[in-house]
Amino acid sequence: MTEHVNSYYAASANQHAPYPTLTEQLECDVCVIGAGYTGLSSALHLVEKGYSVVVLEAARVGFGASGRNGGQIVNSYSRDIDTIEANCPPEQARLLGSMLFEGGQIIRERIKRYNIQCDLQEGGVFAAETEKQLHELKAQQARWEKWGNDKLELLDADGVREVVASDRYVGALLDKSGGHIHPLNLALGEAEAIRLQGGKIFEQSAVTSITPGQPALVKTAKGAVKARYVVVAGNAYLGNLVPELAGKSMPCGTQVIATEVLGEERARSLLPQNYCLEDCNYLLDYYRTSGDHRLIYGGGVVYGARDPADIERLIIPKMLKTFPQLADVKVEYTWTGNFLLTLSRLPQFGRIGHNIYYMQGYSGHGVTCTHLAGKLLSEVLSGQAERFDAFAKLPHYPFPGGRLFRIPFTAAGAAWYTLRDRLGV
Repeated sequence: MTEHVNSYYAASANQHAPYPTLTEQLECDVCVIGAGYTGLSSALHLVEKGYSVVVLEAARVGFGASGRNGGQIVNSYSRDIDTIEANCPPEQARLLGSMLFEGGQIIRERIKRYNIQCDLQEGGVFAAETEKQLHELKAQQARWEKWGNDKLELLDADGVREVVASDRYVGALLDKSGGHIHPLNLALGEAEAIRLQGGKIFEQSAVTSITPGQPALVKTAKGAVKARYVVVAGNAYLGNLVPELAGKSMPCGTQVIATEVLGEERARSLLPQNYCLEDCNYLLDYYRTSGDHRLIYGGGVVYGARDPADIERLIIPKMLKTFPQLADVKVEYTWTGNFLLTLSRLPQFGRIGHNIYYMQGYSGHGVTCTHLAGKLLSEVLSGQAERFDAFAKLPHYPFPGGRLFRIPFTAAGAAWYTLRDRLGV
């Protein structure tokens, strides 16, 4: 049995019954591989449209990044629309721009429709440590307002200190359409919604093979599913199940800690409006307070997704640099989770053959984009391919040097950008 990691999220998860293991032969319209946000969003949109859906999860619902992430609803993609406009034909860029803020709207709609208790709080902050970063935030504000986000406010040095009790920042961009949630409880709530709509979810049911065909055959150790369509949604936890996807992406680990309960007064002294925050560095820090008034603080990247031995040693200095007033606070939970990085930092959507679809590689921007991905998948299976294809036409570059050298090459590049951040250039 593969259980959730020992994280704050697992310890504070809403009560839920486990789903069964697949031990039979089933037939359905769509077999979804992976019960993270991509798979859950796909399955929920599909069952709402009347498709029969089977979801196969190797471990538990929300086992991977969907149940371990920083819990922040951050708009756009890991590369913003200016990069897309500079590298894509105008119509493709227009379509991708029109979807910049849709993922967060889908999350809120899911929470409201299915009454998911996941501590939704509104408002997110991008904080600048240098004047160069603040200048880039001004440009980001202009871009996002052009594409319809009217909930942005640029904060100067005094303004940023009103939203976060830290001297690290020279300014910030407040996005009131951002926000934060308990990510595992969101996943569990979406899974329950799928079940209530008639979808079937199986845990501890790792897929061992996918045989293309009409229908495709998806096998697990104890069962099998025949399906008209297959959705591959394993992301950083897919392994080598689909070899043609593995060489164009790289699992990466990020580390998170949760402090002891601070109490509401102390928690609000750190983040008075209860916004979440991320900085603008290449290897960024991100943090927020939880529903029970802990500080959840994450940062750093381990290329290749190894679990570092001492997460506290990596993250506590970052937390104390931001909040030296927390020197006396105990850390009660530490964990790591993997996300899937692409060379372009843009997601990879596509088809393998006629009826196998995949969405992966959100490169750290997965909370919102996964929910968009599920909606687009339901559209393309219903005959509306335009928006899915806007993503599918993005190039999927292999990492330089292939799988053997992708980790050292990427780490070297990250070291260079981190040095630039420190020098303010």
